[in-house]
Amino acid sequence: MRLLGLFKLYELFLRSGWGLAFKLEPMNLVAGVDSSTQSCKVVIRELESGRLVRSGSAKHPDGTEVDPQFWWDALLSAIADAGGLDDVAAISVAAQQHGLVALDAEGNVVRPALLWNDTRSAQSALDLISQFGATELAPRTGSVPVASFTITKLRWLRDNEPQNAARVAAVALPHDWLSWRLRGFGPAGSSALGPDLTQLVTDRSDAAGTGYFNSETNTYDHELVIAALGHLPILPRIAHPDEKIGQVHSSISVAQPVIACGAGDNAGAALGLGAKAGDIVISLGTSGTIFAVTEQSTKDASGTIAGFADASGHYLPIAVTLNAARVLATTAALLGVSFDELAELALKAPIGSDGLVLVPYFEGERTPNLPDAKASLHGMSIASTTRENLARASIEGMLCGLNHGLQALAAMGVIGSRILLIGGAAQNLAVQKVATTIFELPVEVPTPGEYVADGAAVQAAWALTGSRPEWSIGIAAKYEVATAPEVMRAYLELAGA
Repeated sequence: MRLLGLFKLYELFLRSGWGLAFKLEPMNLVAGVDSSTQSCKVVIRELESGRLVRSGSAKHPDGTEVDPQFWWDALLSAIADAGGLDDVAAISVAAQQHGLVALDAEGNVVRPALLWNDTRSAQSALDLISQFGATELAPRTGSVPVASFTITKLRWLRDNEPQNAARVAAVALPHDWLSWRLRGFGPAGSSALGPDLTQLVTDRSDAAGTGYFNSETNTYDHELVIAALGHLPILPRIAHPDEKIGQVHSSISVAQPVIACGAGDNAGAALGLGAKAGDIVISLGTSGTIFAVTEQSTKDASGTIAGFADASGHYLPIAVTLNAARVLATTAALLGVSFDELAELALKAPIGSDGLVLVPYFEGERTPNLPDAKASLHGMSIASTTRENLARASIEGMLCGLNHGLQALAAMGVIGSRILLIGGAAQNLAVQKVATTIFELPVEVPTPGEYVADGAAVQAAWALTGSRPEWSIGIAAKYEVATAPEVMRAYLELAGA
C-alpha cells in the first residue's frame, strides 16, 4: 500500500507543472495497443531497442455484437494498468478488423457494433455478389465479400434495421474509432472535442477489410458503399503508414503522445514479427489466419483468399478460418482435460488418428465459405474412437483448415520459405509437432509475445521518428518438414472445400 501511495504521489508530481519542468530527459518510450475480440492489451517499449518496459490489459465482453463503449473503457483501463502514458512519446492502436461502428451526426453509436464473427449478414454477402458478381468485385476490392466483411453488415443494417441505417452519418472500424476517441473526439456532450466526424482516420490495412476499398489506388468504392447502405456516409481518411494523425488529448495524458494511424490486427502482427517476403504467418487465436506480406496484390474471384493490404505500403493476402483455438478448447472440455493434457493425448495417437477425421466447423466457416455449416466427425470405428485419436483429430482438423488456405495462397503465386506459427494455441507442443505433418514448409515458433500490440508499437515509433525500427524477435522452436499428405487428402474429401 505504501508503494502504491508513493506511485500515486509521483504520478501527481508528473502531472503538475513542476513535474513536467523537472523531466529534462527526452521521452524514449512508445506504446502499442491490441484491441482484440477478447481483450485490450497495451505494451510500452523502448524506442531504440524495442525492449518491453511494462504492459497492461483489460477484458472485453463476449458476444458477436458489442457496444464500443466497452472497448473505450477497456482501453483506458489497460493504459492505466500499463502505468499510463505520461512518459510515452507516441502510441498506435491495432484492432480486430471488419467490425461495423456506425455513428450518427452527433457522434453517438447507432447500435452495438457488429463484429467480424457475426454471421447474420451471410445472405447479405450473397446478395451483393449476386448484384455485382464475384469476377467484378475481386478486381475492384481485392476480395469477394463474406459475412465477416463490413460491407455485408451495412447491407444487413439497411435491410433489417432501416431506421438505424438512415441515421448513419459516418462508418468507422474499431481501431479508427478508438484513435478518434484518444484524440478527444466523441459523442456530443461527453467528449472534449465533440463529434467532428471528418477527423476519423484509418489506414489501408484496415480499410482493405471493409469490402469497399481498393488497396491498389487507396480509394473507397463509393458505388459499393451506397449499394450496401443506401447512402454515402462519411468514411475515415486514409493515412500514410508513417503518418502522425494527431495527439492524445490532454484529458487522457498531459504528455499528449503522438498518435500513429493504427492498423488492422493481422497487419499489426506482421509488423510486430518483422515479416518479409517469403514468410507465411499462421496465427491461432479465436479465428485462424494465414497471411503473407507481398509486393503484388491478389484478386481471387473464388473468395478463398482476401486481397488485403499490410501496414507498410505492401499487400497482405489472407485466408481466415472461424475455428481455431476454440476447436481445441471444445475438444479438451469434452475430454475433461487441460490443454497440456490434450497435447499428451494427441502425441500418443498415430499420424492420421487411425482414420478419425474432425471437420471443425463449430461456428460455421469462412474458408471455405460455409457460414451455416456444423462440425462433423468421420471415420468412427471401435478401434479409431479413442481419446487419443480424438485429441489428435481436433488438432489435425484445425491445421488442415489452415493448410487449405496455404494451398490457395500458393495457387495465387504466393510462395513461402517458412511458416511463423503464432497465437495462444501455437504454444501447444502437439500443435507444433502436428503442424510439421500438415504444412509443406519448415515451421518456426517465435517466442510468445503480443505481436499485434508490438506491431502497433513499431508503427508508433515509425511515426515518431520517420524510420521503421528493426526490433529483433526470438525463435522458441524450429521444425523441419515431415509432411504426411494422406492426412490432408482425407480431410479435403470430407470438408466441402
